[in-house]
Amino acid sequence: MALSTKQQGVAKGMGLALLLSLASIGYAIYSNPLSFDDNTNRLEVLSYSFILPTLFLLISIGRLAKHRFFSAEDIDGSGLTQGSQQARILQSIIQNTLEQLVIALPIYFAWSTLAPSLWLSAVPICSALFLLGRILFATGYKHGAPARSFGFALTFYSSAVLLLALLTAVIF
Repeated sequence: MALSTKQQGVAKGMGLALLLSLASIGYAIYSNPLSFDDNTNRLEVLSYSFILPTLFLLISIGRLAKHRFFSAEDIDGSGLTQGSQQARILQSIIQNTLEQLVIALPIYFAWSTLAPSLWLSAVPICSALFLLGRILFATGYKHGAPARSFGFALTFYSSAVLLLALLTAVIF
């Protein structure tokens, strides 16, 4: 089956995001770049790691609220109007970010409490990847699936790889 140009673009973005996620988490585990040790406060690492993903959600909600305030077409909200294309895009970014947060935050919690202390650098690194992924997803959204695929996949794969690494460490 031949892939369309859009499908090829999405596959390329996904593949690059997976490679970056694997490399970043592998680097965090094997190099411990933030120099965490057994005396590291795991709750503090977790708390700091929640900041960037939550900040992006806050900014996204604020962007839609600002848009609605200054748009006669959208000021009444999506429950009372069809919404402009811009309002629908901003709402889609919020929705997708919420979905990604529901995946990421419990994984960050599990990693912060169960992983060896020398591996804790992976959580703040994944938090930074989450933010980068969301920014790239949001800026690429208007340009279609290939333009937003890397950002989407970076957000998703950084969480998925972290979970799979944790499950592997706990089981084996």
